Amino acid sequence: MTKRKTILDIGLMKQKQDKISVLTAYDYPFAQLMDNVGIDIILVGDSVGSVFSGYDNTLPVTLDEMIYHTRAVVRGSRQALIVTDMPFMSYQIDERDARLNAGRLIKEGGAQAVKLEGGEHMATTIRAIVDIDIPVCGHIGLTPQSIHRMGGFKVQGREDEQARKILADAKAVEEAGAFAMVLEGVPRDLAKLVTDSVSIPTIGIGAGVDCDGQVLVIHDILGLCDKYSPKFVKRYADISATISAGIEQYIKEVKDGDFPTADHSFK
Repeated sequence: MTKRKTILDIGLMKQKQDKISVLTAYDYPFAQLMDNVGIDIILVGDSVGSVFSGYDNTLPVTLDEMIYHTRAVVRGSRQALIVTDMPFMSYQIDERDARLNAGRLIKEGGAQAVKLEGGEHMATTIRAIVDIDIPVCGHIGLTPQSIHRMGGFKVQGREDEQARKILADAKAVEEAGAFAMVLEGVPRDLAKLVTDSVSIPTIGIGAGVDCDGQVLVIHDILGLCDKYSPKFVKRYADISATISAGIEQYIKEVKDGDFPTADHSFK
């Protein structure tokens, strides 16, 4: 029987300097594909709102939607650690709501950990969730749920004061009991400083090579989302062209009467 990775395994990977691979997934087929080839962590990201549901950003995503997608991913995986995002307004109101909603993602969704955005100002919330034995992954730097405050998806930490704030955020997230943290959209030197300054793994996205691991959105690396193309994304395949070609061929064969043939019909 395949053993699923735990937060202890992920922590040990930092100690051994073994890089941590993370990808997003929102459904059974993609979860199964990436799990079969050995991904370390599958993140059920609230990026589902942008790349799956077609929203302009992550803010409209609901808790029930995250539970639904988490269930599908869990069914498609056996060995990866499943971390799921807490969507906007599911943890910002008070600690009771945060605990309850994190619990639903574990109990109903089947995840092994939750992720939430914010540094020092979310430390007590992280601690409240950790105190009921739910592992938490932090998320600092560019936090997509804060796009209105940040004025869009902009690199964070280029100025000295901002960089000091991000480092303080990282230490607050660590001290609150998070088992790992995502560093998004920060300069490489700052990401390295944070990574060297904390004992928990850092997972970078647009944060350079010195983080303990990397995360990208599956639709971005496979060419399935053309809404935006961040500098930090590397396209590893372009399956959108293959899919389009297959659909076009299907349409042609239906219209020409070439499908279905006798091989696709019952007697």
